[in-house]
Amino acid sequence: MRKMIATAVCAAGALLLAGTVALSQPQLTLPEASPKAVLSQTIGIAEVQVVYHRPAVKGRAIWGTLVPYGQVWRAGANENTTISFTHPVSVAGKALDAGTYGLHMIPTEGDWTIIFSRNATSWGSFFYNESEDALRVKVTPQVSDFRESLQYEFSGLSDSTAVLSLSWEKLRVPIPIAFDTRALILSNIREVYLRGLAGFSWQGFNAAAQYAFRNGGSLTEALAWADRSLEINENFTNLRTKAAILEKMGKEADAKSLRDRSLKEASEIDMNNLGYEYLGQGKLKEAIELFEKNVKAHPDSWNVYDSLGEALGKNGNTKGAISNYEKALSMVKDDANKKRITDTIAKLKTP
Repeated sequence: MRKMIATAVCAAGALLLAGTVALSQPQLTLPEASPKAVLSQTIGIAEVQVVYHRPAVKGRAIWGTLVPYGQVWRAGANENTTISFTHPVSVAGKALDAGTYGLHMIPTEGDWTIIFSRNATSWGSFFYNESEDALRVKVTPQVSDFRESLQYEFSGLSDSTAVLSLSWEKLRVPIPIAFDTRALILSNIREVYLRGLAGFSWQGFNAAAQYAFRNGGSLTEALAWADRSLEINENFTNLRTKAAILEKMGKEADAKSLRDRSLKEASEIDMNNLGYEYLGQGKLKEAIELFEKNVKAHPDSWNVYDSLGEALGKNGNTKGAISNYEKALSMVKDDANKKRITDTIAKLKTP
């Protein structure tokens, strides 16, 4: 009896070992009929990613047949098609939180329903549950060129918007996507940017103040950031930033006082850049006055004469322009600028 039991145990062990060996055999990797694809796109500072599988037409009737009308479809093949947003987004005009969603669609002969499900881990749409919907939107498909394999793609890209389209067979399904990029950047400034290395520098607070001022942010907040920049290191740049904010707030006298103060701290480059800023705004008189001040402050720099010559030329003072260009030419060292100034003088002297 003991021998029979021992034999049975050995046999069972052999069968278990054989099963284990069989289960541990490596699986042969073969091409998928509907290969996996990943599409990523940056929109402003947000990221959108679509993970899907690409079925092929293979001569089959697709819409209303292989993909039935009126039924939830996985918007691809195999497991869930998923879409991820790093930031809150608007899809076809409706708000959706950041996150990863299962992407499903309900095709019809007219408008389609696009579904964003909180369940992003199931197999296809077989386990779809409407109670898990995060958002549903309606879109209108369009006729398109033939596409053998299903494909997602982005078009109409801007710093805030894009259109994500599913294209397959002769149909394109466009899904408008939009981010409030300005609000996202301002939020990033508060929560990330100024809590990092930028929060230790006058440049960081000045950049934050300028962005808010120029992009519809709170002027009160922009002013606070400008003041913090000035506390760290008062200079020409942040004085001009604060002056611009005060002017926009209607405090023109205070703005003028700061601008006058900034000029006392301006370097040659600061004055030159401001002069060209005025030139770009068509303020020739103000530009010429600045360039003349720069000449007096930095008489040994060829660049100040070059800039003054350009402003005088734009103002129709050919004689003054030639005089300053010739002064710059007598001082400049590099061949490229010598040639440029020489050619400019020749043009000014041509009747």
